[in-house]
Amino acid sequence: THVFINFIFSILFFGSLDLRSHSKETSIRPDAWKTVFPQCGGRSQSPVNIVTKKSVKDERLTPLQYDGYQEASEVLLKNNGHTVQLDLPPGIVISGGQLAANYKALQLHLHWGKDGSPGSEHTIDGEQFPMEMHIVHIKENYNSLSQAAEDPSGIAVLGFFFEESASENKKYSSLVDALKRIVRPSSNATLPGISLEMLIPPQSSLEKYFRYDGSLTTPGCAEAVIWTLFESTIPLSGSQLSAFWQLQFPEGEEMVQNYRPVQPLNSRRVLYSKGSAVLVSWLSLSYF
Repeated sequence: THVFINFIFSILFFGSLDLRSHSKETSIRPDAWKTVFPQCGGRSQSPVNIVTKKSVKDERLTPLQYDGYQEASEVLLKNNGHTVQLDLPPGIVISGGQLAANYKALQLHLHWGKDGSPGSEHTIDGEQFPMEMHIVHIKENYNSLSQAAEDPSGIAVLGFFFEESASENKKYSSLVDALKRIVRPSSNATLPGISLEMLIPPQSSLEKYFRYDGSLTTPGCAEAVIWTLFESTIPLSGSQLSAFWQLQFPEGEEMVQNYRPVQPLNSRRVLYSKGSAVLVSWLSLSYF
C-alpha cells in the first residue's frame, strides 16, 4: 500500500503523467483515470458543481483561524509539470470551522483554462471561474501528504475562485512576473516577502464558505479531503490571467486547461456557513 501511494504522489508532485483535461490520445484523460487508479472512480470525488439552493446551512461552520498566514517569507515557486506550485514554509496552520484538527500548510497551486475560457475545477450553479487556487494542508501529526491521504479527514484544502478585473492586482505582481522564469517543467524561482495573507481575500470576508467531503483532484484521487470553498473571489486582470498560459507541459505544449471536470456529488451534502447562498454575491465579493 505504501509503495503504491508513494508512486501515486510521485506522479502528483513531479508531473511524470499528463493530467490535462484535454490531452493527446497518448495521455491518460481524466475520464480514464479510474482504469489505472481505481479510487478516481469512487463516490466521493472532487471537484463538484455546487448547487447553492441545495446547500445546507450549518451554524457550526464558524470562521476559520489562520495562524502564520500573515508572516512574509521567502518561498519557492515552481513549474511541477502540470501546474504552478508555491511551496510554503513551516508554521502556517488553520483551525476552527468544524475542522477535524489543526492542519498545517504544505503548498498552494492553481488551475486555469485557455485563451480567456474558464478553468476553475469547482463550479457554482454551473458557473466555471477563470482560475481556482488550492491551499493544501494536512493534519499536524502527519509528515507527508501521502501519509495524510490514508486518513479520511487527513487533508484540508482551501479553495478560492478568481474573477477577471479591469485593473491589475498588485498583490500578485511578483508571483505573476516570476512566471516567465518557470516556463519549463522542473524550473523554479525564489520569491521574497510573500505571505498567504497577500494572496487571499481579507479575513473579514472569509466568513461565507461551502464545505463538503471529497478527494484530491489528481491521481490517485484519495478521498481524504475536507474542502472549504470561499464565496469571496480574488481579482486578476486579463493580462495577469493570461500570463499563466505561457507555461509549458513536459512535452513543450502550452500548459492550459489543467483542471479536472466536475464529478458526481452522489449522496454527499454541501454545507454552507452563513445564511442563504446567493449567486449574485459571486459578482460582488472580490477583495478590492
